[in-house]
Amino acid sequence: MRAIVIEEFGGPDCLVYTEIPDPEPIEGHVVIDIKAFGINHAEMHMRRGEWAEAARVSGIECVGLVKACPGGEFPVGAKVAALMGGLGRTIDGSYAEYTRAPVSNVALIESDLPWEVLAAIPETYATAWTCLFRNLEIARGRTLLIRGATSAFGQAAINLAVDAGARVIATTRNPERFAMLEELGAQRAEREQPELAGRIAEAGRLDAVLDLVGNSTILDSLRLLRRGGRACLAGWLGGLDPIRDFNPLEQMASGVYLTFFASFVFGTPGFPLSDVPLQTIAERVAAGRLRAKPSRVFRFEEIREAHRVMEAGQAKGKMVVVNP
Repeated sequence: MRAIVIEEFGGPDCLVYTEIPDPEPIEGHVVIDIKAFGINHAEMHMRRGEWAEAARVSGIECVGLVKACPGGEFPVGAKVAALMGGLGRTIDGSYAEYTRAPVSNVALIESDLPWEVLAAIPETYATAWTCLFRNLEIARGRTLLIRGATSAFGQAAINLAVDAGARVIATTRNPERFAMLEELGAQRAEREQPELAGRIAEAGRLDAVLDLVGNSTILDSLRLLRRGGRACLAGWLGGLDPIRDFNPLEQMASGVYLTFFASFVFGTPGFPLSDVPLQTIAERVAAGRLRAKPSRVFRFEEIREAHRVMEAGQAKGKMVVVNP
């Protein structure tokens, strides 16, 4: 099969097209004929060699058709989504014609949506859904602040939270994107800056904060919460530097909750992929309730250009690649 492999760590030119053997069917796994896959920042870090784990074939998610499933968990020919479970990290991922994913990390996603739209759903929406409805317990009438909201993850979170009846305030470093955030359903956009707790009227009264900026803002996010409020740290748009001299006794308000979520846990006993209503999400996208249209669609032959756009911060949403 045709695949894109990481020949060596470095820039986009390190992604090389080659032929490798098709994945063999094995018990407990699903061989998938890949029709499209999403592009993620994680794959950029893997390509650079910045993470400990990087398989020769990158790609942590895909959508496609079941080619083989020895255990019979999924019928051959069924439409499915796959994400995580070691894809692109410890096992060959989705930058190929076929991949083999653990059964625990595959879900049916029957839909008439185009493949490029379906490919914008799995990783981004599964992660956003879990953060909102499991970690933050978002419900109708609650007020949520999303920091770093113009990212693909942030836009998905706005979609889901607004659809659930929450009031959303969204932040971005670029005021030119305020209108886009409000079109997605945010009641208001704010410029992302340090010490937001000293600048917005809702400080100390928010029900929840989804922090995608990361360690540089999470302590400020905790100060924005009401008693009993929750903050979920789920991104690192502001970099991976640790919080210096973090002392919860001095720096955390009493009665607030700090939680964390990373999508690599999908498929583990505590976080089964079946917990995420991907089918319902796809149906709501088809009905126009959620906006999952990719910001850009690339051909398989354009993977280097896709990575250059991502590296330059020009994605403006979820980018996907379609296979021929």
